[in-house]
Amino acid sequence: MTQNVLTMGTVPERLMGSGHPPLVEVRGEIFFPVAEFDELNARQLEVGERVFANPRNAAAGSLRQKEEGKSPARLELMRARIRRLRMLVHGIGAWPVRELASDAHVSAQSEVYGLLAGWGLPISTHFRVFDDISEVTEFVRRHGAHRAEVEHQIDGIVVKVDDLGLHEELGATSRAPRWATAYKYPPEEVNTTLLDIVVSVGRTGRATPFAVMEKVEVAGSEVRQATLHNQQVVKAKGVLIGDTVVLRKAGDVIPEVLGPVVELRDGTEREFVMPTLCPECQTPLRPAKEGDIDLRCPNARSCPAQVRGRVEHVASRGALDIEGLGEVAAAALTQPLEPEDPPLETEAGLFELTMADLVPITVVVRDAETGMVKVDEKTGEAKRVTPFRRKRAPKRDGVFDPAAPWGDEDSVPSKSAEVLLENLDKAKTQDLWRILVALSIRHVGPVAARALAGWFGSLDAIRSASREELAAVDGVGGIIADALLDWFEVDWHREIVERWEKAGVVTAVPGHPGPGAAAAAGGVLAGLTVVATGSLEGYTREGALEAIMAAGGKAGSSVSKKTHYVAAGPGAGSKLGKAEALGVRIIDAAEFRLLVEQGPDAIALPDADPAADADPAAGADPAADAAGAPAVGEAGEDASAEVKPKRARKRKAPAAADVASAADVDADAAAVPEPGEPGPGGAAETP
Repeated sequence: MTQNVLTMGTVPERLMGSGHPPLVEVRGEIFFPVAEFDELNARQLEVGERVFANPRNAAAGSLRQKEEGKSPARLELMRARIRRLRMLVHGIGAWPVRELASDAHVSAQSEVYGLLAGWGLPISTHFRVFDDISEVTEFVRRHGAHRAEVEHQIDGIVVKVDDLGLHEELGATSRAPRWATAYKYPPEEVNTTLLDIVVSVGRTGRATPFAVMEKVEVAGSEVRQATLHNQQVVKAKGVLIGDTVVLRKAGDVIPEVLGPVVELRDGTEREFVMPTLCPECQTPLRPAKEGDIDLRCPNARSCPAQVRGRVEHVASRGALDIEGLGEVAAAALTQPLEPEDPPLETEAGLFELTMADLVPITVVVRDAETGMVKVDEKTGEAKRVTPFRRKRAPKRDGVFDPAAPWGDEDSVPSKSAEVLLENLDKAKTQDLWRILVALSIRHVGPVAARALAGWFGSLDAIRSASREELAAVDGVGGIIADALLDWFEVDWHREIVERWEKAGVVTAVPGHPGPGAAAAAGGVLAGLTVVATGSLEGYTREGALEAIMAAGGKAGSSVSKKTHYVAAGPGAGSKLGKAEALGVRIIDAAEFRLLVEQGPDAIALPDADPAADADPAAGADPAADAAGAPAVGEAGEDASAEVKPKRARKRKAPAAADVASAADVDADAAAVPEPGEPGPGGAAETP
């Protein structure tokens, strides 16, 4: 991706000016201007390639392109796409407010933009600094009325406080800074025809009706389907199959059917009837428990849709992160047209797959949005693909060898088959918490999985634990404990674990001292909170968290006054800046290893009391401690415009009249940031 950013040509390889800090972290957004996007799609049509639905998805896909395996012609097409991208930088991350003020003489978000521009970085021109809230209101109104005139798509305005010092005082919640807020414009609404309502079954067995509509463009992309949630929602909306319906994107992102245009009915419309049988396996649908609105397929083990969903989940980024095992591959493995018996009846056999299992597979192509079978325009029959084999190329592949374990005179294994098997093998050594998430145990997400892995250290120990032992783990509790016990009581669930282990999946943390051993013995980190951020040599991200918990400590997800140590490596970002602002002890990878293995004494500073060294209050800056707020860039948004506030002399929380407002053109008003994301302080950005 770095090379692709350099190919864009609008991001400098070297910063201009002087006075740069040792570590420069800037945040921004990469996007297609509307004009460039239109020209890109025109070029795509010209060369016979598919056109893109919207600038947002096209930008993300363009930036992730890889050069490997592309012909010279396709390489040039790829680079031409990338050169159309633009970037706007909207803030500084790892550079504490005090250093900004002393080193760069910057004390306001609007001044940050001047600093960035002086370094040669592209910034938005769509920000203004105001002294009165009425001016901010007018800015929001004016840009809403002229959204289409901005050079890139926008869905809202971010209003920020300009004074960086007030950012510290105002602080942030777990989700967003208190010194910024987003104003979203009402979503666009369009009319289209409701062609059908189909029912889809997911990995949990829930049967969900979906609206299948005539393709229509809304909020920058083409939409053909939208969830209707359940049969009661369909009834409440009053829609009939064949209706003209009103469609919008909630938050300019999620398609939503609002209701019918009743006056356009002609009598041919028909009512939707919720099926009583699972559309995938014909098992009677029923509520999971009395009073539930949702209907579910109880055939969890064998329902093809549920198995497919679970296989996709195993490969997802939040679980084992297996590249090459997406929606199409999961469908091919669980619901092939050929062979008659699918390679996977459940996910238990996933790590036993061989090339001989993959090569023969033929699968029917379904529409990614509607789930409906695609038809081959030439034959009029269902479209078929062979995802794991390709035609033999004599010059490249040689003459067929009858003794070869797979392939024939006409075909050989595809690159997709090789990649899938390689990545399945790599996934066998993923962290234990990821294995737990991959098992699709109800209520066990990443947080609970990390806590369980850190405390017990192995899947066998978790399986052997009592309800009381499970529930006592910090972050688990009774509901998750019951879900774990219920899951392991099912025969085919245990079969998944047994077959994965037999296939070489590692289900124990190497070197773990045993269930609760570190905490029971007090642990070298008992009572201490450690935050790991960036790349720590010798540890994966999850491995560092598990090492902290195995040593009896608490693995913090954010830096606060209660944090004792921050272990920081390359890419540490805003957590490093906040640790500096709060006076929290920062350690490197080598010190971190000593800390989790031997405790605070091993890394005590010369002539320092280890207890005081581990005390986050010791040596902390009183002003920062009182503010309890993140450093500049701790959380950020997309774009803004602001009003300069008057500084409160005693650093009290500012009154409404004192707070500067910032309004800015938000390219994706996604902007109000996710927790812990470094970002800007205030002004306006575009993409």
